[in-house]
Amino acid sequence: MTTPLLEVSALEAGYDDALILRGVDLAADAEQIVAIVGPNGAGKSTLLKAVYGLVRARAGSVRFDGEDVTGVRADRLTRRGMNLVPQVDNVFPTLTIAENLHVGALVLPRAERQAEIVRVLELFPLLAERHRQRAGSLSGGQRKLVALARALVARPRLLLLDEPSAGLSPIAIDLVFEKLVEIRSLGIAIVIVEQNARRALALADIGYVLDTGRNAYSGPGRTLLDDPRVVDLYLGGSRSGTIASSSTSTSTPSGMNPAT
Repeated sequence: MTTPLLEVSALEAGYDDALILRGVDLAADAEQIVAIVGPNGAGKSTLLKAVYGLVRARAGSVRFDGEDVTGVRADRLTRRGMNLVPQVDNVFPTLTIAENLHVGALVLPRAERQAEIVRVLELFPLLAERHRQRAGSLSGGQRKLVALARALVARPRLLLLDEPSAGLSPIAIDLVFEKLVEIRSLGIAIVIVEQNARRALALADIGYVLDTGRNAYSGPGRTLLDDPRVVDLYLGGSRSGTIASSSTSTSTPSGMNPAT
């Protein structure tokens, strides 16, 4: 049995005195899309931040490529092959597309940066056509593609995506999800927190349903879509299958809202 690329075991984390994650387990293999869904306040985005070292783990462990990386700084994880695309503030709006990608490439040796930027732009023809355009002037869907491209320039083996469809039009959502399938085909694992639960589970190889900071259900994505317990408790209240995913009101030391 092969070791998962990402293995989260009994992870506990939170903000100030508020414990959000209460012993979460998760695994992702290379070339897998893993979806994390659940109701508002379940701890979905906190899980990504704890894995990526942005929120301190209070117990449990995070292993990446067989090594314990619990508490390792985000910039060092990026150099090891893990990258996070946050829901907001994921591009530099005053920089051009090309400049955004250059920032993403700074973790690479200087001699390899330009070639990697060219390679990534080949995956995103729309961005290649507009590489001199400022990111802030793009549509929401186009900015999301810039964020994905900027993360890919760092040559990740694992992408953590927080609510990639949030605020996008249906056409833009289709574009982003199609690109995720293409990214997986490159051998990159994706762990995605997504408000559109039905869409995420339909796409995912494996799905995890979190509830009150704990694992509720897990299994193949399409199996969870057909599980009456999951449908009744987490998918039945919305025709679109969207599970509420707004931030909780718990304050954090940095003043930001701890998105779930």
